[in-house]
Amino acid sequence: MQPEQTSADHGVFTIPNLITVIRLLCIPVFLWLLFALDDLGWAGLLLCVLGATDWIDGWVARRFDQGSEWGKILDPVADRIMLITAAGALVIYGTVPLWVGALILFREIAVALATLTLAAAGAARIDVQWSGKAGAFGIMFALPGFIIVDLLGPGMARDVFVVLTGIATIGGLGFSYFSLFEYLPRARTALVDGRRARKVNS
Repeated sequence: MQPEQTSADHGVFTIPNLITVIRLLCIPVFLWLLFALDDLGWAGLLLCVLGATDWIDGWVARRFDQGSEWGKILDPVADRIMLITAAGALVIYGTVPLWVGALILFREIAVALATLTLAAAGAARIDVQWSGKAGAFGIMFALPGFIIVDLLGPGMARDVFVVLTGIATIGGLGFSYFSLFEYLPRARTALVDGRRARKVNS
């Protein structure tokens, strides 16, 4: 996940942005593994890798001062596309419960629509907040967890993953929906700031 503040804007051609683009290109591969090959194991492994690289691109951006304004936009967009696609696909496949998928999809679609509406209204951009990052992090752990639970037979290992997946699911959804309430006052401020900036530049 990209840092909220960086010392310089390095443009679009950065290593973290390249990692994010590769993550986006891997989403069709995930769908191909899941539906064309019916290989839940490899699809789950790829989903784990995609979730891990979401942390890696942020670490690279901070460690090597590779942050950019493009990254602040591209990274959350990639997260949103991945969560919507993975949750919807796994609900269709029968691995993720419908109520979990519905809550993930509703939240992500609502945020996407709100972002587009604010942009059309001329609002200033709102940086991703810690609660939204924590929510995405939890859900990215939960979705592969459902896959592991589906693949494991009865036993202690499966029981452990059921508990861990439940914790990640509740925590991820909780932080995700909490972030919606955090964004409400920020959205109003972003609208005011955007209109003020337009007046100054006009």
